[in-house]
Amino acid sequence: MEQTEGCEVMSASKRLSKALASSKVIPFDESSRFVIMSDCHRGDGSWGDNFSNNQNLFFAALSYYYESGYTYIELGDGDELWENRNIQDIIHTHSDAYWLMSLLYKEGRLHMLFGNHDIIKKDPKYTKTKCSAFYCDSIHSMLPLFPGIKITEGIILKHWTSNDMLFLVHGHQGDFLNSTLWKLARFLVRYVWRPLELMGIRDPTSAAKNNRIKGNIEKKIMEWAEQENQLVIAGHTHRAVFPKPGEPLYFNDGSCVHPRCITALEIRNGMITLVKWALMTKPDRTLYVGREILEQPVSLEEYFKYMRKNKK
Repeated sequence: MEQTEGCEVMSASKRLSKALASSKVIPFDESSRFVIMSDCHRGDGSWGDNFSNNQNLFFAALSYYYESGYTYIELGDGDELWENRNIQDIIHTHSDAYWLMSLLYKEGRLHMLFGNHDIIKKDPKYTKTKCSAFYCDSIHSMLPLFPGIKITEGIILKHWTSNDMLFLVHGHQGDFLNSTLWKLARFLVRYVWRPLELMGIRDPTSAAKNNRIKGNIEKKIMEWAEQENQLVIAGHTHRAVFPKPGEPLYFNDGSCVHPRCITALEIRNGMITLVKWALMTKPDRTLYVGREILEQPVSLEEYFKYMRKNKK
């Protein structure tokens, strides 16, 4: 048992190292603004569409970030392409969100990673044919969506002057079933667990719904981060993590399908912050979409100091 477990840790380490080696590099400095979200699981609007309940929160949050000059980085599982075969149905259902993302992309302020549930988007032929344009109902014509987009496995945010790095990855690389055996996992989700989920039975293989699996994945990513002395920002488990300087270098942005809220990581003025967006109530009992800070801003320099101190 111990030998099998050790092999799995090693394979997770190799998958993370491979993703790091092939990552796209984006330079940043103290003037840069990024918002990092993942696990939207945008669906086709049916009962199984977990994004539907929070679609207005997502649109309100992304509108704020668009107007405030942020670059949006989506860390994978943006689209639910295990339960749904046709991404065009998803785009049509959530066309307002895609319209806003297309504006960000046009201005060079959108980057996407693939996760396990949208791993098919790693194929350039798929993105070229499926993600280049969309039909806009308001003007009854086709508009550019993400023409020429390259959806990668990882992103490195690299500081202009110090060369300090943040490694962004979906996180399914720490999960054997959802990485190496993703086609089997997709089959099980599409034909077994989705019908049962509609009956109220949870998928026991899902990292988002099984705390033991979450813990195992997080442990593997933390061990790799410590071994490589590399700060990691991931999604996949749907559980937000915000370490203090000196703790394992693993952040998690949570997800966009929490009940009644979405969570995100913000990078601004060289600081990183964990926030949530939710429907809130004013004293006069009117409702509004509000932003709440869950973890106070911490300077990235504090984490970089820890990494420099432990550099081999």
